[in-house]
Amino acid sequence: MDDDQQRAAQEIAFCEAILAKSGLNVLLETLRDAPVEAWSHYPVGDVFDPESGAQWYYHCHLPAADAVEHGHFHCFVRPDGPKGPVHHVIGVGVDAFGRLHRLFTVNQWVVGDNWLDAEPTIALLPRFDLQLAKPSYLVNRWLTAVIRRYEPEIAALIRARDERLAGHVPQGPVSARDDRALEVTSAFLLTP
Repeated sequence: MDDDQQRAAQEIAFCEAILAKSGLNVLLETLRDAPVEAWSHYPVGDVFDPESGAQWYYHCHLPAADAVEHGHFHCFVRPDGPKGPVHHVIGVGVDAFGRLHRLFTVNQWVVGDNWLDAEPTIALLPRFDLQLAKPSYLVNRWLTAVIRRYEPEIAALIRARDERLAGHVPQGPVSARDDRALEVTSAFLLTP
């Protein structure tokens, strides 16, 4: 782990510790007692930092992705601002206690983003830097730190996404990126 990754790991631990002192975690802080409905975005309207172009929202599926995951944060970068193209960089899955569970990439149809191949997408990772007090400074910093800490793994996942899509034969007359039979294109488990 290099120095930047070590600092990011410390930032993750710091954010989690501060939230825990108040009986919270990143999931509880994100949901803020809202009723949890599958596919709804939390917070409503997503989070967007106009300075960096970083954007995120949390949601869950029914049924859940697996027996551990409660839901996940979809992380994007809009390098040209709020009206410009949006690029999905990574999904960050958490368990019901807000603990990191997995990192994953998705097929284009899942989030409807503006497609970028692997290397231009990887080049956007340093842009994911949320310096906002709302809706939660600690969740914003935690997500930023997760991407910094796992940047090499995320880069590998993005490359694996493109390899998977290049080798995918769709069922029917659609492109690989539009094939609804392929949702998660690569994943890295962080918990057993």
